[in-house]
Amino acid sequence: MINPPIDKLIEKVGCKFALVCLVSKRAHIVAEKYSGVLEELNDTALTYAAKDIYESRIEAAPYENI
Repeated sequence: MINPPIDKLIEKVGCKFALVCLVSKRAHIVAEKYSGVLEELNDTALTYAAKDIYESRIEAAPYENI
């Protein structure tokens, strides 16, 4: 994945593990609810989810120790 750059996504989220979890969860939601939009944009759900994070449309919740 070149766009958006992975290093910039990691900076926004905090760590690689959190990035993988957030992109995965968002991609599942996008694939279920917005499949028509994906076809129009000719994007995959993962790419769309990564763009959402990069453009700050969604953010990771801060982790707190319990």
